[in-house]
Amino acid sequence: MPFSFSGSCKKAQTFKYMKEIILIKNGELALKGLNRSNFEDILIKNIRRRLQGLGEFTVKKAQSTIYIEPKDDEFDFEEALNRVKLVFGIAGFSRACVCDKNIEDILEKSPEYLKQNMENIRTFKVEAKRADKTFPLTSPEICRELGGKLLSCFPHLKVDVHNPDLTVNVEIRDFAAYVRGEQIAGAGGLPVGTAGTASILISGGIDSPVAAYTMAKRGLRLNAIHFASPPYTSARAEMKVKTLLSRVARYSSSINLAIVPFTEIQDKIAENCPEDYFTLIMRRMMMRISEKIAKSKGSLALITGESLGQVASQTLPALVTTDSVVNMPVLRPLIGMDKEEIIKIARNIDTFETSILPYEDCCTVFTPKHPKTRPTLELCEEAEKNLEIEALIEKAIAETIYTYID
Repeated sequence: MPFSFSGSCKKAQTFKYMKEIILIKNGELALKGLNRSNFEDILIKNIRRRLQGLGEFTVKKAQSTIYIEPKDDEFDFEEALNRVKLVFGIAGFSRACVCDKNIEDILEKSPEYLKQNMENIRTFKVEAKRADKTFPLTSPEICRELGGKLLSCFPHLKVDVHNPDLTVNVEIRDFAAYVRGEQIAGAGGLPVGTAGTASILISGGIDSPVAAYTMAKRGLRLNAIHFASPPYTSARAEMKVKTLLSRVARYSSSINLAIVPFTEIQDKIAENCPEDYFTLIMRRMMMRISEKIAKSKGSLALITGESLGQVASQTLPALVTTDSVVNMPVLRPLIGMDKEEIIKIARNIDTFETSILPYEDCCTVFTPKHPKTRPTLELCEEAEKNLEIEALIEKAIAETIYTYID
């Protein structure tokens, strides 16, 4: 991104093009040993995909850092920063000025590049790192030279090495020097796609979008499965789910959504099963269908938003009974969280306000007055014996609609 630059602190005399890039630190990937390169390559691929449409740029890696470099001034730098902040696998990132590898160029460019930051603070310090040990100045000498330059350009400032308002960073790399301000916290976690693919059972509530976000943060690529029960549920409920998934997709990238018709199954449960088992049998049917859809889409596990003991169907006996109908792992990232913890994450990822919109989802249809909290597998199987389970599953899967959330 270009900047006009004044070579003097007191008087604008000489102007020079100033090149700006984004430096990315990838945190947890440093622990991946021999597999680190694979994780970094996937992260770079994800970054490129997220920045599509913002202009021409290059992404490269070197010396434990990923560099995003605009090719021209048409690149939307500000929007790129907004998008990078949501990419899993990035521990922190900075916008940085590119300097030649000599102290003269660093001292010339830094005051103007940092001007807006420096005018709004009172104290600062300079830190320097030399990845290239052939640079003629030591790190303390770089700090001293640049600190003195900044003090002369901004007389209102003082140096505070213990608790500064701003830390100015200078990095001497193999091909260039970089000057930057504070590092911005990234989304953390692992790059999406490094841990395989799983399917999230998503309702319109608070919990399941948070569960989806949490597992995407651990590197899982997401598919989604939603059960719709018109006329008990409305088209607005379906749109609500799509909106929630679009919020999650800002972090996880695109999501394949399967919308399963569930009305007939719920009607059959209401007609043929004991009322106190309605919710359990409904969830067992959901799990059976979800497993088949998940496998057909390459998912290796199911994800749910259940939290232990939060409702009757989330007691430990109920969860055991529900899981018994599938043969793939069921991941429950929220299992040990309380509602306030879940809501906090929902607010942070901007799904909470959508989740609380008053549009019914199928999980609230035919809710029993006194649901079974301590079921046994034998009693549950007995309660659903009058259902034509396989026929209902096959029909629901055949009528499932697939769509794409980006």
